Amino acid sequence: MLNGERAVVLLFIAPILHATPLSLLAEALSLSLLALFALVIEVFADSSPNSQLAQFKTRRGASSGILLGAVTLPCLMISRLIQLSRALSLHEIGVQGTQFSLNQIDWCCSIQFFCSTDLEYLRLQYWAAFACGFSVLGFLGYRLWQLPNNIQPISARTTRDVKFILSCLALCGTVCCVLFATKYHIGWSAALKLLWVLSQGLATVKLIQHVVHNFPFCASIGEALLVTGGLVIYFGDMFALTFAKIHGYLSQSELTYVQYGIKRSEISIIIQGMVLGLLLFPIFLKLILPIWECFTTSAYSNGRAYHEIGKSVTFYASLASVLIVIVPLWMQIVQTFHVHPLLWVIDFVVSEPLKRLSLCIYWVAVILVSVRRFYNISKNSKIERILLRKYYHLMAVLMFLPALIFQPKFLDLAFGAALAVFLVLEIIRVWRIWPLGQLVHQFMNAFTDHRDSDLLIVSHFSLLLGCALPIWMSSGFNDRPLAPFAGILSLGIGDTMVSYLVAMHQWLATSMVSSGGAKQAHWFSLLLAVTVSGLLEAYTAQLDNAFIPLVFYSLLCL
Repeated sequence: MLNGERAVVLLFIAPILHATPLSLLAEALSLSLLALFALVIEVFADSSPNSQLAQFKTRRGASSGILLGAVTLPCLMISRLIQLSRALSLHEIGVQGTQFSLNQIDWCCSIQFFCSTDLEYLRLQYWAAFACGFSVLGFLGYRLWQLPNNIQPISARTTRDVKFILSCLALCGTVCCVLFATKYHIGWSAALKLLWVLSQGLATVKLIQHVVHNFPFCASIGEALLVTGGLVIYFGDMFALTFAKIHGYLSQSELTYVQYGIKRSEISIIIQGMVLGLLLFPIFLKLILPIWECFTTSAYSNGRAYHEIGKSVTFYASLASVLIVIVPLWMQIVQTFHVHPLLWVIDFVVSEPLKRLSLCIYWVAVILVSVRRFYNISKNSKIERILLRKYYHLMAVLMFLPALIFQPKFLDLAFGAALAVFLVLEIIRVWRIWPLGQLVHQFMNAFTDHRDSDLLIVSHFSLLLGCALPIWMSSGFNDRPLAPFAGILSLGIGDTMVSYLVAMHQWLATSMVSSGGAKQAHWFSLLLAVTVSGLLEAYTAQLDNAFIPLVFYSLLCL
C-alpha cells in the first residue's frame, strides 16, 4: 500500500492541504479525493500485472507513477492559489488601514484587483487540472478491470474490486461536481465553465491514449499523464483566450459576455504561439508530404537523392510558413503587436544590447565549449551516461542563474527560443530530414540512457522545462523569492542545494522588496521543500527532471 514513492507523494500533499485557507476548502477536499482515488488505482494497477493496462507499452524500468502523475499539476495550481490568496488577504488588510496615504491605498486597490482576477483564473485552471487527472484515472480504472481477452470467468474478488472502483469513481465525481458548483453561481456562466472543464478531461483521455499507443516505451503512465494534462491545459487556455478575443472583436463592445484569462505579456504570447505551432506542425507535415510524394514519385523514381532534397525543401518551406505567417497571425489576434512579432523580438533583444547581446554571446560560448567537451568524453569514456549528463545540469546553473538574477524577462524569452529549437531539431531527427536528420540523431544518441527510446529523446526537454516552468509560473505576484529558482536549484545543484538555498534565501530576503516590504525567512517551509524534493529523487522511478522542479516549486510557494 505504501512504498517509498507513494509515501513521498503523500508527504508532498500534506503541507499543501495544511496551508490551504478556508476560501479554498473546495479545492482542498477535491485534491484529497483525487489523491485517494489515484492511490487506489495505482495499488490495483501494480498488483494486477496481467490487466488491460499491460497493453500500454510504458517505459521499461519505471513504475506506473499514477499517483504522482495525477496530483502534481493540481498541487501546483493549488499552491499558486494559496500564494495569491495570501497576497489578497494582505492587501485587503492594507487597504482597510488608516495609516496609508491616498496613493498607497490606490496602489493597494489595484494590486488587490489584479490578484483577485488572477485568483479566479487560476481557480478555473485548477479545476481543469483536476478534471484531466480524474478523467484519466476513470479511464485507467475502466481498463484495469477489463478482462484481458474476455475469456476468463469473472471471480467474486474481481467483482468486488469492480464495484469498489466504480463506487470510488462515482463518489469522487459527485462530490467534486458539488464542490465545483459551490464556487460558481448557477447559470449559463457556471454551465459553460463546467462544460469547458469536462471537455479538457475528455481531451486528456484521448491524448494519453494516442501517446501510449504511438510512442511506445517512451514514458510511464504517470509521465504521460503529466505531459498530456499539461498540454491540454496549455492549449485549452490558448483556445479559450482566442475565442474570447474573437468574440470581443465581433461584439464591438467592451462589455462582452465572454471574458477569460488574465493580462499577458508579449513574451508569454510569443512562447505560447511558437510552442503551439511547432507541436501541431507534424500533423500539418503528415498532410503535406504524402501529397507532395504523389506528384514526385514518378519523376524521381530513379533518383533517391533528388527525392530527399525535394522532401527537405517542402519541410523547410512548410516550417517557415507556419512560424512566419500562421503563428504570428494568431499572435496578432490575441495581442496587439504594432510590428511583426519576430521584429518585436529583435527590437526587444537590441533594446539593451550591452547586457542582452553579451549574455547571448556568453551562452553560445558555454554551449560550444561544453557540448564539444562532453561529446568527446561520451564517445571515448566508459563513464555511465546518466553521470555524464549531470555535467549538463551544472552547465544549466552557469547559464541560467546569472540571467535569472539580472535579466529575468530576457531569460523568459530565451527559454522559449531554446524550446522552439529543441522541438525543431527533434522533428528533424524523427523525420530524418536531409541534411541534418542523421547528424542530429547520431549526436543525440551519444547522451541517451534507459529513460530515452529510439523513437523519442526527451531528457533534454525535461531539463529545459524543469528550469523554465518555475520561472514562467512566477510571473505576476510572487512573495517567495526562491520560487523562480526552484528548477535551476533542484536540477543543477542537487545534493549541495541546502547550503546554496540558505545563502540565496538570506540574500534575496534582504535585497528583494515587494508590496509587504522585505521578505521574511520561512526556514521550516524551506527545509520541508528541500527534504521532500530530495526524498522524491531518491525513491521515484519516474523522470525526475520533470517532477522534482514542480514539486519543489509548489512547496516553495507555501
